[in-house]
Amino acid sequence: MQNNFIFVISSPSGAGKTTLTRLLLEKQKQLVQSVSVTTRLIRDGEIEGKDYHFVDEPTFRKYIEEDKFLEYAKIFGHFYGTLRQTVIENFKSHRNLAFDIDWQGTMQLKEKIPESLVSVFILPPSIEELERRLRSRGRDEGEQIDTRLATAKEEISKHFIYDYIVLNDNLDKCFEELNIIYEAEKIKRNRYEDKIANLIG
Repeated sequence: MQNNFIFVISSPSGAGKTTLTRLLLEKQKQLVQSVSVTTRLIRDGEIEGKDYHFVDEPTFRKYIEEDKFLEYAKIFGHFYGTLRQTVIENFKSHRNLAFDIDWQGTMQLKEKIPESLVSVFILPPSIEELERRLRSRGRDEGEQIDTRLATAKEEISKHFIYDYIVLNDNLDKCFEELNIIYEAEKIKRNRYEDKIANLIG
C-alpha cells in the first residue's frame, strides 16, 4: 500500500491556486512541488528545473510516444505534463507531491492512480471577481482575459470530479481549509494499512 499521495490543487486562472500552493508548501515540509514539463517559453524570473522543465513540442510528443507522462494536457496552446519518474522518485523518498494541474490532468490521475490521489478545486467567489483579479495582475490582454474567463466557466463545470471544493473569498480562510484537508488526508485509514498489518501479524 502506498502511504504517500498526490495533492492536486486546481482552479481557474486568477482564483489563487499558485499562492495557496506556495503557502501549503511552506507549511507542510513533507510536501514538495511536482515540476511539470511544458512547451511554453520561459518567463522572466522562472528557473529551468525549479518552475518547469522547458522543452520543445517535438520533444514533448516523443515523451508521449514513450509513455513517460503520468498525465498531460494542452492548455492555452501549450503542452504541460508530469513525468511518471518524478512521482516514483518522490514516493520512494516518502514525500507527498503538490500538483498544480487542470481538470484534464486530474481525470488522468484519477483513472491511473486513484488510491494515491487527493484533489481540491479552488472556487472563485464570482466570475466578476475573477475578471477583476485577472485584469489587476496585468499579465494578459483583453482578448486573452476573455479566453481565460470562458475557460474558467468550463473548468468550474468540471467541479464534480474533485474530492473537495474550497471557496477562495478570503485567502486566509481558504488556506486554513486547504491545510485542514491536507492534515486529514495524512491520517486517513489507508495510509496506515501496512503498519496495521504488521501490528496484527
